[in-house]
Amino acid sequence: MDVTDIGNKEEGKIWHRKPAPGKGVLVTVVRTVQHAKTVRFLHVAFDTTGDSFLAGDHHGNIYVFDISRNRFRLVQKTGQACTALAFSLRRTTEFLVALADFTIKCFDKDTKQLVSWMRGHEGAVSSISVQSSGRYAITTSLDTAQLWDLDTFQRKRKLNIRQSVGIQRVFFLPLSNTILSCFCDDSIFAWESDTLVCKYQLPVPNCGPHISYKAFAVTRDGKSLAAGGRSNLLHLWCLDSQQLIRVIQMPTQVRTVRQLEFLPDSFDGGASQTLGVLSQDGVMRFVDIHTCKLLFHMGSHEDAITAVTVSPNGRHVVAIMDNGSVNIYRVLSLTQELNKPPPSRVAVVSGGGAVHSSHLNVKVRSEVVQRQTKSSGRRTHGKILRPPAVSADEDKENELPAGLNKKRLVAMLKEFGEYPAKYRMFVWRSLLRLPENHAAYSSLTDKGLHPAYLAMHDKYPIKSHKLQRGLQRVLSALAHWAAIFGEVEYLPLVAFPFVKLFQNNPMLCFEVVASVLVNWGQHWFEYFPNPPLNILGMAENVLAHHDKELLQHLVDCGVTSQLYVWPLLETLFSEVLTRDEWLRLFDNIFSNHPAFLLMACVAYITCCREPLLRCSQKQDFEYFFHHRNNLDLGAMIKEAYRLMGGTPADIHPRNMLSDLTPLTEGQYPVFNHYPEFIVEYQSREREKIRLQEKEYLRERQEMSTLRTDFVRRQAEEEAYFAQQELLQNAEDQRRNILAQEEEKLTEQRAKLTAMKRELKVKELQLLDATKRRFLKHQQDLRASQVQRLDQEISRKMDLRERETAAAVQDLEVRQMELEAQRRLLEQNMFKVQERTGQEVEEETEMRMRRAEKEDESYTEMLHGTEANMQALEESLAEACQLDLDSRWQREVAQRLQQVDAERDRKREKLKELHRHTAAEEERLADTMRDVVGRKWDDVMRSRAQLQEQRQAASVPDGQRPVCSTTGLLHGPAAAHVRTRSAPAKQPGTDMVCLNSSSPSESTSTNFSLDRGRAQLDSSERQLLKDIRERRQELLVRAREGSSAWAHGAPPSGAL
Repeated sequence: MDVTDIGNKEEGKIWHRKPAPGKGVLVTVVRTVQHAKTVRFLHVAFDTTGDSFLAGDHHGNIYVFDISRNRFRLVQKTGQACTALAFSLRRTTEFLVALADFTIKCFDKDTKQLVSWMRGHEGAVSSISVQSSGRYAITTSLDTAQLWDLDTFQRKRKLNIRQSVGIQRVFFLPLSNTILSCFCDDSIFAWESDTLVCKYQLPVPNCGPHISYKAFAVTRDGKSLAAGGRSNLLHLWCLDSQQLIRVIQMPTQVRTVRQLEFLPDSFDGGASQTLGVLSQDGVMRFVDIHTCKLLFHMGSHEDAITAVTVSPNGRHVVAIMDNGSVNIYRVLSLTQELNKPPPSRVAVVSGGGAVHSSHLNVKVRSEVVQRQTKSSGRRTHGKILRPPAVSADEDKENELPAGLNKKRLVAMLKEFGEYPAKYRMFVWRSLLRLPENHAAYSSLTDKGLHPAYLAMHDKYPIKSHKLQRGLQRVLSALAHWAAIFGEVEYLPLVAFPFVKLFQNNPMLCFEVVASVLVNWGQHWFEYFPNPPLNILGMAENVLAHHDKELLQHLVDCGVTSQLYVWPLLETLFSEVLTRDEWLRLFDNIFSNHPAFLLMACVAYITCCREPLLRCSQKQDFEYFFHHRNNLDLGAMIKEAYRLMGGTPADIHPRNMLSDLTPLTEGQYPVFNHYPEFIVEYQSREREKIRLQEKEYLRERQEMSTLRTDFVRRQAEEEAYFAQQELLQNAEDQRRNILAQEEEKLTEQRAKLTAMKRELKVKELQLLDATKRRFLKHQQDLRASQVQRLDQEISRKMDLRERETAAAVQDLEVRQMELEAQRRLLEQNMFKVQERTGQEVEEETEMRMRRAEKEDESYTEMLHGTEANMQALEESLAEACQLDLDSRWQREVAQRLQQVDAERDRKREKLKELHRHTAAEEERLADTMRDVVGRKWDDVMRSRAQLQEQRQAASVPDGQRPVCSTTGLLHGPAAAHVRTRSAPAKQPGTDMVCLNSSSPSESTSTNFSLDRGRAQLDSSERQLLKDIRERRQELLVRAREGSSAWAHGAPPSGAL
């Protein structure tokens, strides 16, 4: 057994040595990783062609194995174990994989890209079924089944069931839109996939043991369903009639059925007859569902099988073994027993008891098939069915492989005129008893193309390259099988119809053509290379017996059997019949004796006797037997059967041709019914001719090479001599030209010398003119520079004058601004003085009014006692003085604060205004100093006058009574007056200037605060003066009153 370990490879070969043809197991594929640990394969799935399949392992790796190309490659790494696999039927490069996380993913095996991701299951997906059209897919888990649209990858429908009833499997039926759902309670429903309407339900068997269906299988035509479960019984259902047609009992070793698979065949039309049953012991047994014969088995107790997948073409079976490996089986090596004729059997019919009328219980045995008859509830006695009284030879002749009977086939053929197109190939294979020797055919094809057919396309050009290659392979295999077939020129005409019919199965095509040549081509090659005169003579004898007139006409026209029989035989009627007519004809040819072919030729001629009797030229006969004609094939076949039965035995071809001899199994028979010496002679002659032709071609090639070399050398010599002559002529011509050029050069040198002298003179003149022009240019340049400098100087002078004038104007404007500011400052100062004087006058008036009020009160108090008057007078003077002092102090403090604020503001303003004009500011300062001095002089003069007035007033104060000025001034007011008048004697020491804080700045203006104080002192002196005057008036009035009181009468107007 060939074992391939793919390990961690991503691609490689499946087997490294071609498996032997007879081996059942092609190769065993395993995957081991580090430490020799085996990774188990879990699931496999074939594509639609059956040549490649997917395999998923426990690690989530998905591999594609191409059996036809002997290659495998890793197409996807999912990272988790897969639970189901399936190919997409519409897009062949895409496949579906169900993973352990309950999701389904679609990948492309060529690009390895994720196409889609489908979610919706809550449990592990156990199976994936794709519709035959490839549009829909069904995924099944234990609790639900979901229908997916593979164009949009969207869920279309969801099947929910009760929790107590689980789902076993839901899948599409082949070649239909029907969905079959199988549940754990053995109920089976059929649904329409488009509308999801229930079409029917299969009846649950109510008799016999409960099977508990676990495994299901459907034939390719979708008409039969096999079901099995926890029993060794298999139920076979007919889905057209919805009836249980058979119950098959497996051997006792089978206790549980795990899996069922039908084995398809190329010629069964989809109605598979072989069913594979995988049981609990790991052995898969294949049985015939019609004969109930155990055909073969796979696996064993030691090498158990866990899962099986069969290819759609029925050529290979892939099994997953119990150890995790994958075995690839070749079905043809396992089905050697299928092609053998079945042995004779005796069917024993016994009473079935109370069994349902629709059940036919069949027990699988090796030799005897025991069946139960249909009963209506009554017990019947068993009896032995005896075969009819026929001879053993006839029975053997009529029995065909696969359970067919030749007599029945012939009867059906005579009734319908042809076999069903669906089963024609299968019937032909059975009629010809083809052995299907794969090994022998492989040995023939391994020899390659035969030399006789290497250039076949030149003689027989075929538009289809596939047909041309198939025809070459079949003809080469025939030539390798028998040497005569490499020499027969008409063999392509014989084989082409079968190649076109069996183009997908070249082995069957080869065996059909070989059977035709061995049986229906008997004695064809005895007169090789001439036509088979003996066969043509047989046909001519039959024609002479049945239609002498037509034969005589042909003889009269000089037409022999080589012209009217041999074209039909060497082409097997393919030139004169259509495809359907040809198939109908060969249905009858293969079903009868080989002599039927000659009878068909004669029948064709006799059925066309009227057109043939009208022909007289040989060319017309040639055209007639090489082109299609209007012919009733049914009448021709009937005529052939009439000729077969009405021809005398002495001229009947049946007596000269043997019966059908099928090809032998294992190896093809030796074919030597031909003159070997002629064939060998022709082979030798052809080989000799081939060698001579090869030698001739070689010599011709050499001669061609020599001729080419000779022509090349001759051309080279001619070219050389021509070149030498041209070179000589060119040399002479160059010498003459050189002499002429030397003479011209001498003349040119003389001319050049004269020209040099002239050029020297012109050069000197030009230099002189250039110097003069340069000097003039320099002078002009200097003049222009001087002019530009004068203009620049003038421009700068004008600019300087304009700048100076502007500066002067700016200074004048600045001076005017300073003068205006000075005047504004003086006006502001005058305004301040006026406001201060006004305030002092207002205060003075207010004090005078207050003094008047006090004087009035004092006058009233004078009428009192002298003591009261004196006290009131002192109190009044003291109160006035205190109020005056307090008010004066407040006003002075306020004025000082205002003056300080005004001084600071004006100082900042004057600093900014007189920064660039120091001289003007100095002058302004001098002016302000003069103003302050004058003001101070005025103040001093005012103080001196006030002092004089005080001194003058103090003289009479000493002679006054108690209420005198002296008395009034003796209090705090007199002290305050003395304190206020004392600093007036030193004005220079107490004068405060505004610029005293920055004496270094010459631009600051000095202001005297004593100016306002002098005004206040003058107001005070005036107030005191008024007070004294008021006191004097009061004293005068008091004296007058006292004198009046002394005389006893009050004065007028007194209180």
